[in-house]
Amino acid sequence: MPLVNPLSPDHDAETRELAAFFNETLGFCPNSILTMQHRPAISKAFINLNKAVMENKGRVTSALKRMIAWVSSNATGCRYCQAHAIRAAERYGAEQEQLENIWEYRTHPAFSEAERAALDFSLAASQVPNMVDEKTKVALYNYWNEGEIVEMLGVISLFGYLNRWNDSMGTSIEKGAVESGEQYLGKHGWEKGKHL
Repeated sequence: MPLVNPLSPDHDAETRELAAFFNETLGFCPNSILTMQHRPAISKAFINLNKAVMENKGRVTSALKRMIAWVSSNATGCRYCQAHAIRAAERYGAEQEQLENIWEYRTHPAFSEAERAALDFSLAASQVPNMVDEKTKVALYNYWNEGEIVEMLGVISLFGYLNRWNDSMGTSIEKGAVESGEQYLGKHGWEKGKHL
């Protein structure tokens, strides 16, 4: 049961209009947004931040950004965000082989060395204490420029917020996210957990 119940999608007109963004991303408005709108300034600010972070300005693709989000969410244990991130990666064109083998990104041939560096960065930056070090930096700079690294850290930081929000709230998970979680992550033990 969630800590705070989500409100109707029609509760705040401005949030509803901004949240149309998630119909493309996920196919539905997430319950996390519907909970945030208890304070509409938070829901609106979050959606605008999400849109800015997920905008592509370099070679960090939409699919890679969602896989970065998955690694971050996996590191923190948020099952809600794991399912959302893998669903969004699928909707944004991640290769089927990558989706099915995301757990093995470090060794699976479906992932390039540049993608591995980005996903390792996500893992290191998502841990407490933070594990980003000189080795992480060198690996990143082998493949990515500073603007692209900023984009990646924007995703990691955004999902740091979402992981805390959704795990603390026990946000109810939507049917579409459950389907994606079970399809791609279930073989590794993914389940809804407290996100009923």
